[in-house]
Formats: sequence, C-alpha cells, structure tokens
Amino acid sequence: MRPPDSFNAFCSQSTAVLMGASAGALAGLSFAAKDLFDIVGHVTGAGNPDWLASHPPAAQTAPVVQKLVDAGATMVGKTHTDELSRGLFGENAHYGTPVNPKAPDCVPGGSSSGSAVAVASGAVNFAL
Repeated sequence: MRPPDSFNAFCSQSTAVLMGASAGALAGLSFAAKDLFDIVGHVTGAGNPDWLASHPPAAQTAPVVQKLVDAGATMVGKTHTDELSRGLFGENAHYGTPVNPKAPDCVPGGSSSGSAVAVASGAVNFAL
C-alpha cells in the first residue's frame, strides 16, 4: 500500500497503514502521518530507535488521524521526523535525511521533513 519511496520520506521500521472509510469528504485521498502520531497496535518511534525499542504499541489511534480515516482518507504510512522532533533541518542520524524533491541539494527542513517530502514528491495528497 505504501507508495515508492525514492526520497526516504517514509519510516521503513513502521508498517502502519489505515484504510479510509469508503465514503466521506476525503474518500480516495491518501495521507501520511509523522512518526509522532500514535496508530493503534504500532509503536510510535519519534525518530529514535531507542525510543522505538523501549515503548509499547499504541493503545489507540491519535484522534486527528482517526478523524481523517473516518472521513475517507487512507493513511499509507508513517514519515520520518528529526530525532524526537527536536531539529530544524529534517536530518536524522539514525534513519537518514529525506531528500527534498524540489531541491535535492538542500535540506528538506523542519521536524516534519518526511511529511513535507511525501507531499512534495507526490507520494500522498497531504500529510500531518
């Protein structure tokens, strides 16, 4: 279900996918969620492998993600973030830096770098 990822936007350590409702205002659209949003049954890694290894799977899906799925959007995967969301450039020493598809020689910027790259590359319609 996850789109091709030649720009390193998506977390390879996550298999989280949520099918959108068959009807709704967002039916047919796809989105990605930064690896800070909980998805039931999956561990939220926060861009850090130690955090990923030391936390249990989420007991519920983040309300904002669930609302989008209920409105018909399909979540196709989780995206990279700066480690613990504490950066300005989108770089992650553990998982690599997503490649800015519009300016490959520039950093993608921000802790939501994977989400921005997923949208800019056309992999998803929108991202959190």
